[in-house]
Amino acid sequence: MSLRFYPVILSGGSGTRLWPMSRKLLPKQFLALLSRHTLLQETALRVRPMAGCEPPIVVCNDEQRFLAADQLREIGIQAAPMILEPVGRNTAPAIAVAALAARERSPDALLLILPSDHTITKPEVFRQDAAIALDLASRGYLATFGIVPGAPETGFGYIERGAPLQGSACKVASFREKPDRASAEGFVASGRFLWNSGMFAFSAMKYLDELGRLRPEMLAAAQRAYERSARDLDFLRLDREAFAACPSDSIDYAVMEKTLDAVVVQSDPGWSDVGTWSALWGISPKDAAGNVAVGDVYLRDSGGCYVRSEKRHVSAIGLKDLVVVETEDALLVAAKERSQDVKEAVANLEAKARTEHVSHTRVHRPWGYYESVDAGERFQVKRIMVQPGAALSLQMHHHRAEHWVVVSGTAKVTRGEDQLLVSENESVFIPIGTKHRLENPGKMPLYLIEVQSGGYLGEDDIVRFEDRYKRN
Repeated sequence: MSLRFYPVILSGGSGTRLWPMSRKLLPKQFLALLSRHTLLQETALRVRPMAGCEPPIVVCNDEQRFLAADQLREIGIQAAPMILEPVGRNTAPAIAVAALAARERSPDALLLILPSDHTITKPEVFRQDAAIALDLASRGYLATFGIVPGAPETGFGYIERGAPLQGSACKVASFREKPDRASAEGFVASGRFLWNSGMFAFSAMKYLDELGRLRPEMLAAAQRAYERSARDLDFLRLDREAFAACPSDSIDYAVMEKTLDAVVVQSDPGWSDVGTWSALWGISPKDAAGNVAVGDVYLRDSGGCYVRSEKRHVSAIGLKDLVVVETEDALLVAAKERSQDVKEAVANLEAKARTEHVSHTRVHRPWGYYESVDAGERFQVKRIMVQPGAALSLQMHHHRAEHWVVVSGTAKVTRGEDQLLVSENESVFIPIGTKHRLENPGKMPLYLIEVQSGGYLGEDDIVRFEDRYKRN
């Protein structure tokens, strides 16, 4: 008889070291880096074939809730539920509220904890090892997945194997922090150590019991946040005040390093945390010279490079071991061995109050997206796509007027007390201070060009009166 379990997908990471692709509003879990599916979608699809798999419980932040829901809907999966963190509190509290949600559905619920921003190239191996981990979880253990190390990496934590249990599973002898180079080499040479993958399996009840024993104040805060949560469309919104008061800590520090029931399942599923451009180069298909070329790229006399073009043609000649990533508004050129330092470029942008680390030129919204086309003093031009049946909020701006030109489709426009149908090649003007709404009543996407003009054009100059997506 198959064990029934809930995948818990953690989707709150930022992935700053994969800038300029990964950004605050579109972090790496929402990017298609290795296939046509995003990392979030790959995570959900990886476990769906497993016997006993229930709909996933997804934990994400408020800003990305519609993006996460839409990406799962694209692959025919709906979370049950999607839990919204008002603030980040690391993995231990996030898993606690997921465990509380699962326990409501089934007192003996088993959980398979999965970060949404990792990749696995041998999913069938992972599923076999996950079945072993879930069996151990059903017997009262807290299981983690230890990855067979391919190199003495200093960017990962390590797990020391203890007494054998069954097959590839052992008791955990110790957890080790990210080591220096010499220590990492010693760990790998000993054959006793595995990489800490950040994936786990245990029963909801066992995790909550251990968290209550080891970190009672954390469990109490998570319980208050969950008990005071509110339904918001298809989302479960945790109470902000209660969750903000919860201590922030990882599951490793809070539970796994202290429990007496930790076990590790040795696994070699082609795992990567895709933490840097160098890591992505390592798991991507390469040409005979060791290059990875993505997009409109021409390479000559180059070797060991990762070159990615998102918008424009990139020619690279005579390069060795470099990372080159082009997007519409930013270009990264870095030595592959310095991939960890990309986060410093992001910090520099943040310190200078720039926006290239926050969002791409295309910004996703629950109704569709907009793309910045041009901007200057007192004007801004955007290309807008509205999904069939979707609508922007009924809103007003204090500082800008808007002129909409429909490129394809038909727009239903509310302007003050009037309602208009605006067809292809027609336009409408929205004066400053006028209540307005844009809707797509059709069955095809609506595309239009928006020209904003005024003294202030920031996205925070929006007063919402009605919004089907319940945004502030």
